[in-house]
Amino acid sequence: MEVDMQATNETDRRESESSTATKARWRSLFAFTSPSHFLSLCLALWFSVASGVVTPVLSYLLGKIFGYFTDFGGGKFGGPELIKKVSKYAIGLTGLGAASGLLHTGFFGFWLVFGELQARSARNSLFAGMLEKDMEWYDMRKDGTEALIQRLQTQIRELQMATSQPLGFAVQSTVTAVAALGLAMYTAWDLTLITIATIPFSAIILGRISAKMQPSIDAQAEALSTASKLANNALHVIDTTKCFNGQDFETWQYAKAIKKAATKYLSQAMANALQIGLTRFTTQSMFVQGFWYGSYLVSKGKKDPGQILTAFWACLMALQAVEQILPQMIVLEKGRAAGATLATILTQMGKSRRVITTGNLKPKFCEGDIEVRNVSFLYPSRPDQLALKDASFFFPAGEISFVIGRSGSGKSTLGNLLMRFYEPANGEVLIDGNAVETLDIGWLRNNVTLVQQQNYLFNETIFKNIAFGRKDWERVRREEVKLSIDTAYLQDTVNDLAMGLDTIVGTGGNAMSGGQRQRVAIARARLRDTPVLILDEATSALDHVSKDMVMESIRQWRRGKTTIIITHDLSQIEDHEYAYILDKGMIVQEGYRYALEKGPAGPLAAPRRPSISFPSAKQLPKRPEDRRKQSVITTSSMSRGSTISVRSNDSLDIQYHPRPQSVFIPAIFSPGAENARNTGRSHLEPFISSAASGAFTMHRMSGVPTIFNHPKGGPPRSSDQSNQIPDWPLPAPQQQKMQDLTLVNELHKSGYNAGRRVVKQRAARSVINQPRPMKMKAISSLEDRSSGGHSSTDIIKRRSVAPIHKILLTIWPTLSWKHRPLLIGGFLSAAVHAAATPLFSWVFSKLLATFFLPINRSHEALKWSLSVLAVGGGDAIAVFLMHYLLEACGQAWVDSLRIEAMKRIIDQPRAWFDKDKNGVSRLTECLDRNPEEMRNLLGRFAGFVFVVLVMLLVALTWSLVVCWKLTLVGLASAPFIYIVTRSYQAVSSKWEGQSNNAGTSAASIFTETFSNIRTVRALTLEAYLHGKYLRSTETAFKVGLRRSAYSGIFYGISDSGIVFATALIFYYGSVLAASKAFSTQNIIQVFSMLLFSISNANAILSFIPQINSSCATATQLLRLANLPYKSSHEHTGHVRLSGVGTISFEDVGFTYPSRPYGPVLDSVNLTLAPHISIALAGASGSGKSTIVSLLLGLYPPTSGALTFSSVPISELHIPSLRSIISVVSQTPQIFATTVAGNIAYALPERSHLASRAAIEHAAEVAGIHSFITSLPRGYRTLIGEGGTGLSGGQAQRIAIARAVARQPSLLILDEATSALDGESARGVRELVKRLTSQGVGVLMVSHDREMMGACEDVVVMRDGTVAERGSFYDLVQRPGGELRRLLGKT
Repeated sequence: MEVDMQATNETDRRESESSTATKARWRSLFAFTSPSHFLSLCLALWFSVASGVVTPVLSYLLGKIFGYFTDFGGGKFGGPELIKKVSKYAIGLTGLGAASGLLHTGFFGFWLVFGELQARSARNSLFAGMLEKDMEWYDMRKDGTEALIQRLQTQIRELQMATSQPLGFAVQSTVTAVAALGLAMYTAWDLTLITIATIPFSAIILGRISAKMQPSIDAQAEALSTASKLANNALHVIDTTKCFNGQDFETWQYAKAIKKAATKYLSQAMANALQIGLTRFTTQSMFVQGFWYGSYLVSKGKKDPGQILTAFWACLMALQAVEQILPQMIVLEKGRAAGATLATILTQMGKSRRVITTGNLKPKFCEGDIEVRNVSFLYPSRPDQLALKDASFFFPAGEISFVIGRSGSGKSTLGNLLMRFYEPANGEVLIDGNAVETLDIGWLRNNVTLVQQQNYLFNETIFKNIAFGRKDWERVRREEVKLSIDTAYLQDTVNDLAMGLDTIVGTGGNAMSGGQRQRVAIARARLRDTPVLILDEATSALDHVSKDMVMESIRQWRRGKTTIIITHDLSQIEDHEYAYILDKGMIVQEGYRYALEKGPAGPLAAPRRPSISFPSAKQLPKRPEDRRKQSVITTSSMSRGSTISVRSNDSLDIQYHPRPQSVFIPAIFSPGAENARNTGRSHLEPFISSAASGAFTMHRMSGVPTIFNHPKGGPPRSSDQSNQIPDWPLPAPQQQKMQDLTLVNELHKSGYNAGRRVVKQRAARSVINQPRPMKMKAISSLEDRSSGGHSSTDIIKRRSVAPIHKILLTIWPTLSWKHRPLLIGGFLSAAVHAAATPLFSWVFSKLLATFFLPINRSHEALKWSLSVLAVGGGDAIAVFLMHYLLEACGQAWVDSLRIEAMKRIIDQPRAWFDKDKNGVSRLTECLDRNPEEMRNLLGRFAGFVFVVLVMLLVALTWSLVVCWKLTLVGLASAPFIYIVTRSYQAVSSKWEGQSNNAGTSAASIFTETFSNIRTVRALTLEAYLHGKYLRSTETAFKVGLRRSAYSGIFYGISDSGIVFATALIFYYGSVLAASKAFSTQNIIQVFSMLLFSISNANAILSFIPQINSSCATATQLLRLANLPYKSSHEHTGHVRLSGVGTISFEDVGFTYPSRPYGPVLDSVNLTLAPHISIALAGASGSGKSTIVSLLLGLYPPTSGALTFSSVPISELHIPSLRSIISVVSQTPQIFATTVAGNIAYALPERSHLASRAAIEHAAEVAGIHSFITSLPRGYRTLIGEGGTGLSGGQAQRIAIARAVARQPSLLILDEATSALDGESARGVRELVKRLTSQGVGVLMVSHDREMMGACEDVVVMRDGTVAERGSFYDLVQRPGGELRRLLGKT
C-alpha cells in the first residue's frame, strides 16, 4: 500500500468508533428494529403484559387468602369454612400457574426471538454499510480496521443480550409494577399514596445515578478497544513479537489497557450498587408510614384487614418488580450504549462518502488505452503531503509499460487510482477516453485487474482462490484453472500437495510461502484475463529463475493487452519497453529503456555518466499524449516509440521532468546491476567496482544513506556533513573480507549472459522436473455447506462447558490478597442480605399480626413498622456492599484471567498458532468479549445464588422450627421443581453453545471480508461474500429460533411449578390451621418466609440463559488462561551466550507440525562461521526461511542437532539467544505505536539502546531518518493499525532500524530487500559490509544476485538440503551448479 500517513495531531478529528457520537437513549435499543420485526415485538410485548399481570393477580389471590386466615384468626368463621374458602383460591392459583406457564413460555421465547432479530439486523446492516464505504473510511479508523471489527462483534453481542431477556424482564416488571399499583389504588387508594410517597424522590436519585453511568460505559468501551487492538497486533505478528522478546512488553501493554477499562467499569458497578441499595431501602421502608396508616384505617373501620393486606402486597410486588429490573440495568445500559454506537457508525457511514458508484457507463469493449492527466492526490488521513503531484501518464492499449521508483514515490498510488479505490484531488483518469468516474465501478474492476505485492488468499481451496478471478467463478472448470496454473508455474507446487487443487490454503494463505501466494494471485489474474492488468511488485517474493519464467509467461499471455508493471526491479524491463520513473509523487523521467540508458542521468543511465543535467523546458513534452502522437513503429519488435534516436537529449525517447532546485533526480537503483540485460555487461560489475572503491556514490535525497567503509572506522571525509553517517556503535571494526577481484574479473570476462528465452527454457526444464517433497496440511475450509452455508472452520469445536461450581472455584486462587478480603466481605454482605429476608418476613408477620390485636393496635403497628425500617436500612447497606464488592472482585478475577491468558497465549510455541482453532480473530474475540460475560458469574449471579441458598437455608430452618409439617409439605415439591429447573438449565446450555458457535461463524466471515477489503473489491467479490455472510447470519438466526423455542418452553414449565407449589402450601396451611395443630400466627409467619424465599428462588430462573452463556464463554477463557506456561522447547535450556559463535546443523530434519505430509528440511549439514556475511539462496519452498525459524528457536528441529558454540539449542536460554540475534523478515511487521516505539520495540526503557540518540542513529543507518523527520510529529508519529500508513519499503526500513538498534551478534535478513528500491538495497549491502567489518555476523536469505554477491559465502538450498556452498564467484562459475541454475545461467 502506498503512503497513507496520518499525523498524530490529526487523531482527534478521527471519528471514534468506541464511543457514541450522541447521547445513548433508550430508543437506541431499537436502532435496528425494522417493520418486519414488529410482529415479534408485538407478540413479545403482549406476552410481557399478560405475564406481567400474573403477579398482580397472584397478589390479589394471596391477599384474599391472607384475609381469610386473618378472619379465621379473629374468629369470624371456623376451620371447615376456612378450608373451603382457601381451596377455592388454591384451585384458582393452580389455574393461574398453568396460565402463567403458557404466558411465560411465549414471553421468554418471543423476547429471545426479538434479540436474535436485532442481532441479525445489526450484523447485516453493518456488513452492507461497511461494504459500501470507500477506502478513505477504512483508512480513518482511529484504532484500525481489525480492532473495529472486534469491537463491532462485541457490541452486537451486547445489543442482542440487552434486547432479549433483560429487556423482556424490564417490560414485564414495568407492567407488573403498573398493574400492581393499579390494584393497590383500586383497593385502597389513600393507603397506596401514603405507602409510595417516597418513591418519586427515590426515582429522581435513581435517574441521576443512571445518567452518570453512560460516560463510564463509553470510556470502558474505548479502553477495551485499545486493548483489543494491542492484542490483535501482537498476535498477528507473533513471529516478530517472539524474536524480539516482546512477550512481557506486550502483556504489560495489554494489562495497562485492561486496568484502565476496569477502573471505568467499577464506576458503573458503584452506580448500579447504589441503585439497588436505594431501591431495597425504599421497598422496605414504605411500611413505616404504610402500616401505621393502615392500622389507623382498620381501627376506624374504613378498611378491613383483607383490603389492607391486598394493598400492601400489591405495593410490595410493584416495588419488587422495579427492584428486579436493577440487576439487569448494566446489561441494558451496555445494550443501549452498543445500539447507539452501532447506529452512530451506520449514520457516519451514510453521511461520509460511500464506494464510488456515480458512473453508469458500460462500454461494450475495453481497448485498454489509459491516460492520467495532471493528477494530484493525497491520502485523506494525511492532507499535508501529496502522494502524486501533477502527474501525467499514458499507457497505450496492448502494450507493457513500467512504473518504477523508490519506496514511497507514489507507484502504488497509481494502481489505487486506476482501480478507483480513491478519487484524485485534481486531474482526471481516462480509460479509452472515458473518465473513470463516468464508468460503472463493476465494469471498471471487471476490466482492470490489480495484483499487489502482499496478496491475500481466502480460507478456501487453491482451486476456489483461483476461480475467484472470474465473475462466474461457480462455472469455472478445472481445465481453465490448469491453464492459469501453467502461466504462474504453480503446477509443481500443486502436484506435490496431498489434496492438489483441493488443498485449503489457510487464513490469508498462511499455509503457503510468500512466493507460492504470489503465484496463486498471478494464476487468479490469468484466469480473470482482463484487458488491463496492473502488477504491483507481484513477483518480488520469487527467486530469479522463477521470476524470469513467470515474467516471460506473462509477456506471452499479455501480448496485445495493456499491462502496467509497478516495480523497482529494472531487470524486468526490456530495451523497447516504456518506463516512467517516479520520485516524491512526480515523474522525473520517462522513456524507452534503451534511450534512458543513453541518457545523461537517472536510474537507467550508464554508470559512466557522473553528473546530472536537465534539458530545457522547451525540450519537454507537456502532455502524455505526446508519447502517443510521436510514436512511430519502426520495427516489428517495437509497438510504440518514435524514429529511434540515441541522442541523450531527444525528448521523443527520453523525457526529463524538472524538479525543484533543492531536489536532485535520485539514482534510485544501483546503476548497472539491473541494467545488464542484453548489454553484455556483467551483473557483478557495479558491485565489484563499488567494493573496490570502498564506497558507493552518495545522493543527497537517497532513500537509504550509504554507509562508508573507512580504514579506521571514522566518519566519512566529506564537506557535506549532511551526508555523513555515524559509526555503528559496536566493538572495533575488523578488516573486511573482500571478494577475490581477480577471480571476479575473470568471471566478468567470461560473459555468461546468454539469450533470455533460452535461459528461461532451460531453467524451466530444470525446475519443473524436480519433485518437491513438501506437503501441505489441508486446513479446515470456509466453504459453504449445503445446510444453509454453515462453515466448519468458523464453528468452534464443541467442548463440554465447565460446571459453574468448577468455574467459581478458580476465583480464590486467581485473586490477589488485596481482593480476597473484598471477596469475603462481599459474601458476608450477601449472607447478611440473605438473613435479612427471613428476618424481614418475621417482622412483617409480626406487623400483620397487629391486625388481630383488639387494643393498642396503632402502637404495635408503629413499633413493628420501625423494626421493618431498621431491617430495611441494614439490608440496603448489605445489598450495596454485596453487589459492589462482588462486581469489583469479578472484574479483578476476569482481568487476572485476561492478562494471564494473554501472557500464556503469547508464550505458546510457534506451532500452536498454526492450528486453525487458534486463529488470531478467535483469540482476540475470546479476550475481548468472553471476560465481559464471564464477570457476571461472580458480579451478578454468584452473589444472588448464594443469597438464595442462605435465605432458603435460614427460612427452611426457621419454618421447620415454627411449623414443621407445613414446611415439609412445601419441600415435597422440591424434587419436581429441581428436575424441571435442571432440565431447563441443560436445554438452555446446549442451545446457548450452538448459538454462540453460529455467531462465531458469522463473525469470522465478517473479519475475513473487511480485514482484506482491497482484495475483495479488486476481485469484485462483494456480492459473493455478502451472500455468504447472509447465509451464515440466517443460519445463526435459525439456531437462535430453536434456542428460543426450547428455552421458552422449559422456562414456562419452571415458572408454573413455583405457582403450583404456592397453591399446595396455602391449601395445606388451611388444613393445619383448621385442625388447630399450629397457631394461625405461626402459619402466616411460615407463609411469609416460604413465599419470600420461593419468590427469590424463582428469580434465578430468569438468569439461567445468561448463566449458561457466561459459563460457555468462561470455559473458553479458562482454557487459554490454563495453557502450559514456559513448558515448551523455548524454556528447556538455561545456558546464556554472549555471542552466537559458530552455528552448526548436524543432520537436521524438520517437518512443520501443521504440515506433516513431508519434511521441509532433510538431513541438513551446515556450519555458519561467526563474524562473516553468508547468503542463503534457493528456490521458493526450499527451506531457507525454515532455517531462519530454527535459528531463532521458533520451532525445534524434528531430528538432528543444532548447536551454537557447540551448545545444543535445547540447552540454550532462547530469550537470551534472541537478544543477540536480530531478524528482518520479508513482510515487515509494524506495531501500533510510534515510530520510536517501533524501533525501540521491547527494549528496556532505561537501556541506552532505547535512548533518543540510539533510535535516531538506527534510523539513519537504515536510511529512514529523513523520512521520519519529514513527518509532522517525527519519531512520535503513530504508525501501524490506526496510525500513519507506510509504503512497503518504508516499513521495511523501519524493520531494519529495529533490528540494528539492538546491536546484535547476528543479523538475519530474510528477503529484507524485496520491498526496497535499488538505492535502498544498495544501502543494505553497504550495511552488511560495515557490520561484518565490525564483527557482526550477517545471514542473508535472498534471491537477489547483488545481495548474494555482497556476501562472503553463499549456501544454496534445494528441496530441503544444502545443494552447494562456496563464494559467489566460485558457484556462478561452477558448471551445472545449483546457483547458476537459480540465476538462469547456462
